[in-house]
Amino acid sequence: MDQKTHEQAELADGNTVCAGCGAVAEGTPPTWTCSVENGERRYFCDDCARENLRAIEGRLDSTWW
Repeated sequence: MDQKTHEQAELADGNTVCAGCGAVAEGTPPTWTCSVENGERRYFCDDCARENLRAIEGRLDSTWW
């Protein structure tokens, strides 16, 4: 099942959406985590990245979290 957590990682207005919780940030914050899954770039905010640090380090796709 190819399920997307959110429609787009980067919005047309230059803002970035967290693939975990849907938080929107202006531009791409340097503290956010970037992951490439199935050829698609996904960004995760600080809170989502902290919650799933072990899974990120284990290179698991976000669908497993």
